[in-house]
Amino acid sequence: MKIRHLISVLGIVAAGVAGTANAAERPDGLAALGPPPIPPDNQQTPEKVELGKLLFFDPRLGGDGTISCVSCHEPSAGWAFPEPLSLGYPGTVHWRNSQTIINSAYYGKLFWAGASSSLEAQARSAAKGAVAGNGESDMMEARLAFIPDYRKRFKEVFGDHWPRIGNAWKAIAAFERTLVQTDTPFDKYMRGDDNALTENQKRGLALFTGKAGCIQCHNGALLSDEKYYNTGVPPAKEWEEDGLAQITFRYELYAKGVNEAMYRKTKDDPGLYFRTKQAADKGKFRTPSLRYTKYTAPYMHNGAIATLKDVVAFYNAGGGSNEFSATKTKLIKPLGLTDAEMEDIVAFVESLSGPEILMDPPELPEYAPLAATD
Repeated sequence: MKIRHLISVLGIVAAGVAGTANAAERPDGLAALGPPPIPPDNQQTPEKVELGKLLFFDPRLGGDGTISCVSCHEPSAGWAFPEPLSLGYPGTVHWRNSQTIINSAYYGKLFWAGASSSLEAQARSAAKGAVAGNGESDMMEARLAFIPDYRKRFKEVFGDHWPRIGNAWKAIAAFERTLVQTDTPFDKYMRGDDNALTENQKRGLALFTGKAGCIQCHNGALLSDEKYYNTGVPPAKEWEEDGLAQITFRYELYAKGVNEAMYRKTKDDPGLYFRTKQAADKGKFRTPSLRYTKYTAPYMHNGAIATLKDVVAFYNAGGGSNEFSATKTKLIKPLGLTDAEMEDIVAFVESLSGPEILMDPPELPEYAPLAATD
């Protein structure tokens, strides 16, 4: 597959929302997406982005040399993973749905429970996580050092005599910050193009901001308030039917420090509780952006809902129920939408995605023995 659509944001240093024409005619609380924020300590350069692209596709940044970033973030699957639960390290099954990295540059909180505050930290956590990359820093760094092309690139980009693993995460993050989409039909409409949305998409937008109340959580330019809610998503079926998934789930409960009663009895993902240990946070997850979701099925933190139409139907019914229903948000209630209205909302949500972003994997550099002068 060739690159069909990729927006470069090299050299941009601050986030922003693009100006809108006829702003008074557009709904409050939503906006077109501007350029992503670039951290001062990891400025974009073409050479850094190219290195990050190589490392994103390179399975040597992992435990056994078979799992790379792209293993769980496939371009052909919306830069996510096409199954309810993401790919796990060999011998495991992951325990949550893989989120798309398209527009991830705009998040202030990465992962479903906000465990990382930057793309650099997210890359490190994914590559080293026990049921993800399971990599060990010294080993990954040594692999990079035995690849002449990487030694040359790390020297040019970062000034490293030997590749430093921390700079690998910076390069990957720089590449991911180029994977943004700011020219969707919705963005064009918000900038003043009245013909960018179809009539049913415009009706869906009116429902989204009105009767359906989606804008309560899915707002701003990113279509996410980045807050945490329990919406009643049911538990993952895999935790009842798949032995490896059960092992992973129990491991996560143990590793993240729940009490014995929860370890023995819990059959659902505690979500934000893992980080806060506050009972009021059980079952809560960060609001995901609705951008690029046309390509990222299945949906929710555990992939429990198959299609966008099913997602809208889920909220139309007032959400669902799970083990932590005591913390379910009061914002979720039956909406009384008709079938036609639900179809219009789906049409609007699809306007938040532009052309699919696809690319071929790069040719990865080879190992070579160290020379006497290295």
